[in-house]
Amino acid sequence: MKIRVGGVPEHFNYPWEIAIEEKRFANIGVDVEWQDMAGGTGEMTSKLRSGELDLAVVLTEGIIADIINGNPSLIVQKYIKSPLIWGMHTGANSSITAETSFEDIRFAISRPGSGSHLMASVEVRNRGVRLNENQFVEVGDFNGAMEALNGGKADVLLWEKYTTKPFVDAGQLKHIGDTVTPWPCFMIAARQEILVKHPNMVWNLLWIIRKVCRHFMNDVNAEQKIAQKYGLELGDATRWFNQTEWEQDIFISKKMVNNVVNTLLDVGVIDHKKKVDDLCWNRSMIY
Repeated sequence: MKIRVGGVPEHFNYPWEIAIEEKRFANIGVDVEWQDMAGGTGEMTSKLRSGELDLAVVLTEGIIADIINGNPSLIVQKYIKSPLIWGMHTGANSSITAETSFEDIRFAISRPGSGSHLMASVEVRNRGVRLNENQFVEVGDFNGAMEALNGGKADVLLWEKYTTKPFVDAGQLKHIGDTVTPWPCFMIAARQEILVKHPNMVWNLLWIIRKVCRHFMNDVNAEQKIAQKYGLELGDATRWFNQTEWEQDIFISKKMVNNVVNTLLDVGVIDHKKKVDDLCWNRSMIY
């Protein structure tokens, strides 16, 4: 059986590549077709809605917002239990700093509902500022964001810190600060249709990816592999690896999910709440 899984082409998802290369999923009769989603969370939620993806490794805040807004999917498991470190970036010649007032700042976002969109809203809320929709510049992907920042079409970009580090080191972007998500950063979500038709297959697939992630966290050569594959300096890969923890169990905190929901409601990304049981698969252990 073929299952289409989407995720960002970043170091977080290296365990999926390992599992596919080692034919771990084939052992349970599943052909996992991995699809790189350069457009990030917004692209993945769109393709879950359209049925172009069956599962996605997606930012927590993005999938919760989209399920509340009508996406026929459910969270099935945490994937990365540590928070995401978002780097704040400007164009190479920008005079903007972390102390600049963000009231009139234009944020580059991959697309509405993406992590770059949602976390920009959260960041400015923490600064006591509210953004209007005219301050978001849709750029499609990271390359589009680079062009917008250096071409004067946008001012600031929030993107995963270590993914952008090589471009900062090369002088193509400026890094002006960091912001950290107050929740686990990545979830695995699945279309409800797949969960109804093939629940045991999904359950076994999740068990395999947890096992591969556990082995990867204990791999003494993991930092070197990450640095080589993703073009990072070894020191950066080591710092990222030591800050990142993959999920090893099936438990989902109701308090954590409600914190995300309340934050999204506060910044205006959603206009109503849903119960945690309506956001998560009933096989997940919610506590």
